[in-house]
Amino acid sequence: MATAAASSASEPEAEPKSGPKADGEEDEVKAARTRRKVLSRAVAAATYKTMGPGWDQQEEGVSESDGDEYAMASSAESSPGEYEWEYDEEEEKNQLEIERLEEQLSINVYDYNCHVDLIRLLRLEGELTKVRMARQKMSEIFPLTEELWLEWLHDEISMAQDGLDREHVYDLFEKAVKDYICPNIWLEYGQYSVGGIGQKGGLEKVRSVFERALSSVGLHMTKGLALWEAYREFESAIVEAARLEKVHSLFRRQLAIPLYDMEATFAEYEEWSEDPIPDSVIQNYNKALQQLEKYKPYEEALLQAEAPRLAEYQAYIDFEMKIGDPARIQLIFERALVENCLVPDLWIRYSQYLDRQLKVKDLVLSVHNRAVRNCPWTVALWSRYLLAMERHGVDHQVISDSSKELEELRAAFARALEYLKQEVEERFNESGDPSCVIMQNWARIEARLCNNMQKARELWDSIMTRGNAKYANMWLEYYNLERAHGDTQHCRKALHRAVQCTSDYPEHVCEVLLTMERTEGSLEDWDIAVQKTETRLARVNEQRLKAAEKEAALVQQEEEKAEQRKRARAEKKALKKKKKTRGPDKRGADEDDEKEWGDDEEEQPSKRRRVENSIPAAGETQNVESAAGPAGKCAVVDVEPPSKQKEKAASLKRDMPKVLHDSSKDSITVFVSNLPYSMQEPDVKLRPLFEACGEVVQIRPIFSNRGDFRGYCYVEFKEEKSALQALEMDRKSVEGRPMFVSPCVDKSKNPEFKVFRYSTSLEKHKLFISGLPFSCTKEELEEICKAHGTVKDLRLVTNRAGKPKGLAYVEYENESQASQAVMKMDGMTIKENVIKVAISNPPQRKVPEKPEARKAPGGPMPSPQTYGARGKGRTQLALLPRALQRPSAAAPQAENGPAPAPAVATPPATEAPKMSNADFAKLFLRK
Repeated sequence: MATAAASSASEPEAEPKSGPKADGEEDEVKAARTRRKVLSRAVAAATYKTMGPGWDQQEEGVSESDGDEYAMASSAESSPGEYEWEYDEEEEKNQLEIERLEEQLSINVYDYNCHVDLIRLLRLEGELTKVRMARQKMSEIFPLTEELWLEWLHDEISMAQDGLDREHVYDLFEKAVKDYICPNIWLEYGQYSVGGIGQKGGLEKVRSVFERALSSVGLHMTKGLALWEAYREFESAIVEAARLEKVHSLFRRQLAIPLYDMEATFAEYEEWSEDPIPDSVIQNYNKALQQLEKYKPYEEALLQAEAPRLAEYQAYIDFEMKIGDPARIQLIFERALVENCLVPDLWIRYSQYLDRQLKVKDLVLSVHNRAVRNCPWTVALWSRYLLAMERHGVDHQVISDSSKELEELRAAFARALEYLKQEVEERFNESGDPSCVIMQNWARIEARLCNNMQKARELWDSIMTRGNAKYANMWLEYYNLERAHGDTQHCRKALHRAVQCTSDYPEHVCEVLLTMERTEGSLEDWDIAVQKTETRLARVNEQRLKAAEKEAALVQQEEEKAEQRKRARAEKKALKKKKKTRGPDKRGADEDDEKEWGDDEEEQPSKRRRVENSIPAAGETQNVESAAGPAGKCAVVDVEPPSKQKEKAASLKRDMPKVLHDSSKDSITVFVSNLPYSMQEPDVKLRPLFEACGEVVQIRPIFSNRGDFRGYCYVEFKEEKSALQALEMDRKSVEGRPMFVSPCVDKSKNPEFKVFRYSTSLEKHKLFISGLPFSCTKEELEEICKAHGTVKDLRLVTNRAGKPKGLAYVEYENESQASQAVMKMDGMTIKENVIKVAISNPPQRKVPEKPEARKAPGGPMPSPQTYGARGKGRTQLALLPRALQRPSAAAPQAENGPAPAPAVATPPATEAPKMSNADFAKLFLRK
């Protein structure tokens, strides 16, 4: 009946015949059309009611009064009524939407939401044949979620009538359990197979389904219990001699697995079993209970969190990986992928575990296939899938479905390049493959597998014309291809072109050319190579010198502009002060004596307070007397002269705790710095660390005058070899910071000593890598670098706090390995970060110039010891009151230094009459 209803619902409406018709005939046609619509809806409603409580009749367009609508439709022959128009409008709207969705899918078949909306509307309209086809098309492109599969399975189950229909439902269940591991689908599968127990082989079919379900999701701690109980109930209902032993076996297997409500299952077994429970079963049960306590925190975290709960699943996976049970690891990955199926990193981690640990062909290839179906946009998943198929010996016909392999491969390369040109370069105005990786692979295949060096050279010419001729690594890659599959003449030609065109590392290309000519060329070839390389390097050095001069000129211009802005601000500030002094002056007669010394600028109260508060040092007794004036102001009566302040500062410096160091013990002492300031009892915590190098005589931490640890200390050993061994602990992490360990050297006697131990020149056997993700570890990077040669040393660059900076230095055994690694790794993607790899050539470290050698255009530059790194600060205290300072003529200030000395010397301060404390008090008093 359902099939008939579906076919009648899908029939096209009969078009009215041409010619005049009576009103009765029109009404009859409309009534018949309405009757077909309502009949189709009524049958669909009766069919879909088996879906259970999740079925929403209102959402699917089926009202609760299907019988009334059917009766209305039967009587609509004479009086169509208002329902006819409602259905006409609704159906017309749905049909238009269905046509729009079908047209959109014809344009883009990978529109997931469009598929879902089309299936919903077709199901709403009762188009059962069309909805089946729509589901089939969607399942071929995308894996379906648990909800979509259950909806499809319920629809097919309700329409299954004979054995053929049941086999079709079985096939659907097999497809459903392959997309994701869902306990509900397995439970539906087992219950549906129970309905076919009366058929031939039905009992074996049911047991097979339940056993597969238990092996798939029987370990699921929260949802696996339902499967175990359903299987036991089925076995208990079968009347046969061996059923008791089967139920016993199921109870014992379940009690050995950590599941929720284990206690209830154990009590049920005790009640059901007539014999005492064996001790082995009880031991396994207690062991499973202990395991359950370990798993509970992770399961509770999943229950409390909201979907997709990626972080919680990641923590759970890390825990399972430590335990190492393959079945449980596989299950937790599958559980995580149900909610995070669009996370490529999770698929990569899962497939990587299967590739390296389990290595089961069917399981590995199935996971790789599901990964690319869920995330088809991720290149890494496709490449891993192809490698897995090659690793497990999959037939090429399965991959390509073509016997014309070479022609198809060339066509694929050509299509890829055309797509990049049209869809990326023309639309977005940038290259989709800047390093031309696709063309490089094509050239390698032509050279190595097809012996077609002419085609490979044409491809490399095209690569170089795309802006890659300036990069040394591209020329060296081409040179290596010619060395492997070409001839010496073309190798020489390629290197000569490289010397002329390379702009980033021309020294490296020149060295390769000279090496080749030294070993394989004639004397004439050697002379030509030497001449070309010397000419090229001279021109490169000249260009670099000009660029450096240009950069220095730009820096100087910026400094001059900054100096001009600084002078303009100073002039503007002086002008404002002069305007204030020209205003009405209401000071009393007590300040007449002060005016003869000059009162050009009046110190503002805020600045005066700052000076007064900054004069006494912490812990000193302030020799200041306050007196209340007529206006109630507080005036400073006595101020200590600068000489006394210097004496007190010197006494404070003498009182600071000092750590005595015997310079004669420098050979057995190391200096440790960059330690955490928050470290409590440094000598106690560092002693076990350094005792591994030898006997420690003393650890002397340095503290401030307030008792705070300053982050460095001296470690004295008994023997010199212990101190040398301690130097190898440099950059060792201590409480999250890299500890710096350096020799103990008196820099006052040896000022040229530098602790920096890394080279600052070109290192052809070492690589510099930038752009690394901060989460990349040393082990992960070493694993990648080992594929290109023997790694002697690898160093991740960190800041003083130990945090990674995304940089690394990798030292190989020789230059050729480093060159190969540059070619292979430059532009590689590591954790979605594109890295840059180059030959290590650190810049020269800047040596600070000596103060006497550094001259400014207008006069000598003060030494850093005098004014500090930023020159004379504005916050320095001037002990001479401003009222006594005579304004000097405005003179242009020298660049990055003080103004030039005037031609006529100003009278010394000693020529001014001496003032008593009372005179100073009058200066500070403002009435």
